[in-house]
Amino acid sequence: MIKVCSSTIINIPLSDVWNKIKDFNGLPNWHPAVAKSQIEATHAEGAVGCIRSFSLADGSGNIRETLLAISDQEHTLTYNMLLNDTLPFVDYVSTITLEEITDRNQTFAKWTAQFTVSDDQAEYWQKFVAVDVFL
Repeated sequence: MIKVCSSTIINIPLSDVWNKIKDFNGLPNWHPAVAKSQIEATHAEGAVGCIRSFSLADGSGNIRETLLAISDQEHTLTYNMLLNDTLPFVDYVSTITLEEITDRNQTFAKWTAQFTVSDDQAEYWQKFVAVDVFL
């Protein structure tokens, strides 16, 4: 199992960042790798269990993810990636956590993931997730 963690400071207030992140169907509004997204009809948009299906901006494929948990109080969102033909991940689970930096009106963002890939590809995919997925 590979674990990846990346963090940064965003020069935007927590409430503004959280409003973008918690919109589970809003990836195209803030992630440059995502061209379009839609929520499948299985659950209401933003409800735990809903599935988003999105296409990548470079045309390399589509990815489906399930919203596993969301907390407005803790500013966390957890999702998993369903099996797909685009990325070779198995058991991919990721969490985005936001915290307010009170003295500067900024946001501390931490994005973590764990997943399984073949051992010979582990280093490549660990770096890919940290740089290309997590921004």
